[in-house]
Amino acid sequence: MSAHDTKSPIDPRRAAHALASVPNVGRPVAHESADAHVTGAALYTDDLALRSKNALACWPVCAPHAHAWLDHLDVTPALSVPGVVRVLTAKDVPGTNDTGPSRLDEPLFPRAAEGEGADPRPEILFHAMPVAWVIGESEEAAKLGAAAVIARYTPRPPVLAITDAIASKSFHLEGMKIRRGEPEHALERAPHRLEGSFEMGGQEHFYLEAHASFVYVDEAGSIFVHCSTQHPTETQDVVARVLGVAKNEVVVQQLRMGGGFGGKETQANPFACVAAIAAVLTKRRVRVRLDRMRDMQLSGKRHPFHAAWKAGFDETGKLLALDVQLTSDGGHSLDLSLPVLGRALFHIDNAYYLPNVEVRGRVARTNKISNTAFRGFGGPQGMHVIEEVMDRIARTLGLRPEVVRTLNLYRKGQTTHYEQEVVHAERLERAFSELRASSAFEQRRAEIDAFNATSPHTKRGLALTPVKFGISFTAKYYNQAGSLVLVYKDGSVQVSHGGTEMGQGLFTKIRAIAADGLGVPTSAVRVMPTRTDKVPNTSATAASAGTDLNGAAVKNACDTIRARLAELAASVLSKPGSDCTADELVFRDGLVVSSKDASRVITFAELVDRAYHERIQLSANGFYKTPDIHYDPVAGRGRPFYYYAFGAAVAEVEVDGFTGMYTTRRVDLLHDVGDSISPMIDIGQIEGAFAQGAGWLTQEELVWDRDGMLRTSNASTYKLPSLGECPPIFNTTLLREARADGVVHGSKAVGEPPFMLAFAVREALKDAVASFGAPGGVVDLASPATAEAVYWSIESRRARG
Repeated sequence: MSAHDTKSPIDPRRAAHALASVPNVGRPVAHESADAHVTGAALYTDDLALRSKNALACWPVCAPHAHAWLDHLDVTPALSVPGVVRVLTAKDVPGTNDTGPSRLDEPLFPRAAEGEGADPRPEILFHAMPVAWVIGESEEAAKLGAAAVIARYTPRPPVLAITDAIASKSFHLEGMKIRRGEPEHALERAPHRLEGSFEMGGQEHFYLEAHASFVYVDEAGSIFVHCSTQHPTETQDVVARVLGVAKNEVVVQQLRMGGGFGGKETQANPFACVAAIAAVLTKRRVRVRLDRMRDMQLSGKRHPFHAAWKAGFDETGKLLALDVQLTSDGGHSLDLSLPVLGRALFHIDNAYYLPNVEVRGRVARTNKISNTAFRGFGGPQGMHVIEEVMDRIARTLGLRPEVVRTLNLYRKGQTTHYEQEVVHAERLERAFSELRASSAFEQRRAEIDAFNATSPHTKRGLALTPVKFGISFTAKYYNQAGSLVLVYKDGSVQVSHGGTEMGQGLFTKIRAIAADGLGVPTSAVRVMPTRTDKVPNTSATAASAGTDLNGAAVKNACDTIRARLAELAASVLSKPGSDCTADELVFRDGLVVSSKDASRVITFAELVDRAYHERIQLSANGFYKTPDIHYDPVAGRGRPFYYYAFGAAVAEVEVDGFTGMYTTRRVDLLHDVGDSISPMIDIGQIEGAFAQGAGWLTQEELVWDRDGMLRTSNASTYKLPSLGECPPIFNTTLLREARADGVVHGSKAVGEPPFMLAFAVREALKDAVASFGAPGGVVDLASPATAEAVYWSIESRRARG
């Protein structure tokens, strides 16, 4: 007799309740690991290593020059240090000495340049580049061993600034361009013209968990890599390359990350490779965990950019022509600089229609750590340019900046400069209109004008800015995802997918999608750690597409299993002379109920048990690929994005004229997330992104000295936004009636787009600075707009009279 033959009847009220219950998708629930986060129960990569007895530790020997020849390296003294097991150098790499994700230009250890007549000495490419890694029984032993290594160098002149790279023509690549219309002729004919140039700084990711990897080799020689990485498949690829083995000999698992923000998309790979080489050579378990200073010295940042621009416009503030030359600081290698630059070019418009435009891009080669992905992935840098232009147009004409911004917003039916239609462009105007009303913008504008007129040394500013951000990987092949869903005989479910959890709530959304897909409570669903032997060939959790891709793949697998079970349920629930069809069945709250007759009901667990005995498959692979996306980089035309996310922000600031110090008094955000899968998670992402964006634009300043050493390499010297910088009034609202057709459950991405809402803070600062000195004229304000930068901007205004 089977277990399902002894089940008790189901209370009809329970069946009726299931039919009327609200789906898991759309419920405001806490992060699935919230309790573990706040109690300390959540484990991270290095926690796993510390639980393993006798794991070896690694520590780097770092070069003290940004550019040099490595003349001599003697590791023998380190081997005499108690507890040192081995020292890794370039000669210990069994495969390829390179961890570059896009081209082989990122040596794991210094190597000589190639080509006829090249110097045979290994080349140091950036300050703190590891020349060796010491392996010790403890981290302390490895550190002492690293201090004992003898290295001699011949310093060479470094290229550190973007402007120096431009002057010396030091580029990784040059020639990316998007063009529409006749910008030269439109500039000549424009009633008004402006031009300028400025730089915008980079940004440290400052995830709470520094880079960490933990590697061991099993009895069959397979390499198991625990790694804090956003891209387990790429880590698998690179580790296999460096070890010189097939990819099927390497398994990468990612349990959770303590933050990523793009900084662990490629940057985790070198540290995983060091741990893997050490594990293979020592036949011991090996961990690599960087402290904060080493993490900041050895991992890439947001790309700094230099922008030179020309704009033509009419007397109303309508933009007629734009010409922009963008140059990003790629650092010593290319890494992801090419797609970062591409997204900057795509987003040079932000939310504004550009009838005649040419934007060109190039990547500078400097002797710094290789810059990499960061939330927004070049989009913020491109948007920074157009927001600067809009403000300067307005102040040149004596108009309010919000008037010029509203005038230039995309309208229904208009296309971007790469000729993709901005579907639902009317949501931009709606967001502006709704936010003006909810934030009492006009009333506050009048109040601020009155305050500024009577306050000579303290001024307030107000700004309204929009966001339009494209969602999809611009590399088409990354827009795919797989999943594996397993249903067990008791009705419990395991879900594996290619996405990684870094605190953003992806697993919370996946759990809700799977629960609704199978009609079970979320307590019945367990989302498993991401592993390359469960779901292969995955894409990075990046581009804000984690839920779009992996959520759709999980739904696809659940739909397959549900369809199999529905056929069986229809058979079980049919009565003589009254058939039940699969189409009328509702899977919800652990029950399968007929929508036509609630007395026809069976528990999901009982149905699954029956399916097992009927030999019906209870597992499925899911797959999803984003449809209808394409782009021709030669023509600069196509549809690189599946959809756009929209938003708007109002910020109010108060600035002290004596010091440049300022406070953010109030922020109002209105953002488009489609039909939210998890509203609480989405609001948290919006507010967190905004704070991080405000940090980039106003506080976070990376400083290198003349020798290329990063001077802001710790929390004591690098100023992060904190609770003290949050406005006392902080209103966040989700845009209503904004469903995204064709996306899983009608939702939209939320990771990156809200980051650009922070432009409202920078523009509000400019609005406040404009009130110092004589009325009229543009405001020059450095980026980031630190208190010092604001002070000098005020002084510049006052100097005009």
